[in-house]
Amino acid sequence: MSPMRLIILVVAAMAAIGAAFLVRGMSNEPAQRVDTAPQVIEREVEVSATKVLVAAAEMRTGSLLTPEDFQWADWPESALNPAYYTQDADPEAVEELAGSVVKTPLLEGEPIVAQKVVKKGETGFMAALLAPGMRAISVEISPETASAGFILPDDRVDVILTYNVEVMGDRGMSDTTLTRTVIKNARVLAIDQIFGEGADGAPALTGSTATLELEPRQAELLAHSSRMGSIALSLRSVADVNENDGQPTANTSLLDGNGAESGGGVRVFKNGSASGGS
Repeated sequence: MSPMRLIILVVAAMAAIGAAFLVRGMSNEPAQRVDTAPQVIEREVEVSATKVLVAAAEMRTGSLLTPEDFQWADWPESALNPAYYTQDADPEAVEELAGSVVKTPLLEGEPIVAQKVVKKGETGFMAALLAPGMRAISVEISPETASAGFILPDDRVDVILTYNVEVMGDRGMSDTTLTRTVIKNARVLAIDQIFGEGADGAPALTGSTATLELEPRQAELLAHSSRMGSIALSLRSVADVNENDGQPTANTSLLDGNGAESGGGVRVFKNGSASGGS
């Protein structure tokens, strides 16, 4: 074999051995790890510290608001409406709105806005107090005709009418006095009195009118009764408030010209006993 051929064989053998060692070294290297854990992206979210005045509970139209009906709640600044009452801009909002009347129903947690309530003294305050279909009518009162002034708004009363009629007796026509309850379970909306302690510990009374919530026909009856005679208000027990589902009742026969409960006209008394109607 020629020297050149021998050299070529040696070089080829060495290259083959080197390649074998290279492949073996690569096969012994640890496999590269692939991190499959989910990536967590942290973002800073700004939490609004703005507090907005909201309804503490659901309230219907005509509800009289008290401080307990309000609460301050966190509200996102991005959803803040200029009409909302905020604690920063209106810290006295609860005291200012207490005594107002709900004009539009409120849901629990709903922000309070001026358009949904009527403040005391504003136009429409009394109208907002009225239940649908009801009317407000005032009647003159005095301590003697209004339970010595202990009748207050939201109390329930009976309306008593005392009036004179002419009857025919054995000696001809004579006057007699009749008294009847014309309206029962009427709600008192307002009464213009200041209730306080006087110097002698007695309540100081200044009431001269009471405003009642009545149905239209009942309001006519009260106006008619006021012209017929004197009106007195009789305070009802709290236990009787739900009588007739809380609605006032009335005998409107007086509006038809009947002076008796039975609707048979004025009762004629002879010798101390009733003898019929006329």
